[in-house]
Amino acid sequence: MTRQANGTLDVRLMRTLLTLLTECSVSRTADLLGQAQPTVSLTLKRLREMLDDPLLVRSGGTLVPTERGLALKETLRDILGQINTHLAPDPTFDPRNAKRSFRIIADNCLGAVFLPQLVGRIAQKAPNVGVDASHMPSYDDLLSQLADGSIDAVIGNWPHPPEYLRMSPLLTTDIVCVVRPSHRLANRSEPIRMEEFLTEKHLSPTSDKRAHLSPIDGRLIELGLKRNIATSVPEYAIAPYVLAQSDLVFTTGRIFAEQIAQAFPFVVLEAPRELGQMQFYMLWHECKHQSPDHVWLRQMIKSVAADVRASDATASEPLKSVRTKAPAFG
Repeated sequence: MTRQANGTLDVRLMRTLLTLLTECSVSRTADLLGQAQPTVSLTLKRLREMLDDPLLVRSGGTLVPTERGLALKETLRDILGQINTHLAPDPTFDPRNAKRSFRIIADNCLGAVFLPQLVGRIAQKAPNVGVDASHMPSYDDLLSQLADGSIDAVIGNWPHPPEYLRMSPLLTTDIVCVVRPSHRLANRSEPIRMEEFLTEKHLSPTSDKRAHLSPIDGRLIELGLKRNIATSVPEYAIAPYVLAQSDLVFTTGRIFAEQIAQAFPFVVLEAPRELGQMQFYMLWHECKHQSPDHVWLRQMIKSVAADVRASDATASEPLKSVRTKAPAFG
């Protein structure tokens, strides 16, 4: 009977039993639980039958727990304490005292401009919080690591982000081409024509194998076109050094182009109008959405994006058609 009872003792009955064993009084238990005294008396009768033990017995004018009752009292206190801990609302995030690290993927041209400011802001507001700015894994690994929580946020700009992820646009900027001063197109004042663009040799941080993830090549795929990527590099930081030694064309967002043009004698040209603009957004998984830590992180990312927009005359407020709620998984 005991084995069967353990399977039918729900949380409500456990709370009532713990209160009875603690107060040793049906009337005080009824008051504390906001129930009628006869209801508590019937519950005690049911518990005695379920557990095959009187639980509380008379000792003069009071009730005292039986040996089984005393053992259950300690067990129930532990069980209900764990339930309360797990079901309690998440604590608020205190950045000044928090000790943790966030893993962020920002493996695009915005990252070089964006990450230093984000790291500085987090260091200022949360001195014991670290940032792990990781390289972009494979597309499948990216999705699985977002789902298992090992990646906290992604700053993306590829054409078609997964529909089931949460998304918030950050900024939109012009697409431009960067060349060294000796390049044959360096003196152009009007935008490069698409036919010219396609005949040039290009430098890209995205290889042909991942062209669909590039905002440049993804747009060209939509147009039924393809450029000649003569050289690809593993990260954006290498691109200026390669460009300075070659007659390649580097196509990127204006924010990054203007930054590298301050350090290198590059010429920034208007890209073909068909490429449109480059849109950046933040992605995160539903499993992180309600976490106070991650709500704070996303606020930091949005505030830095607002500062980047303010410093770039061509950057604009993102479109309001944002995906604020992830669709149900099918």
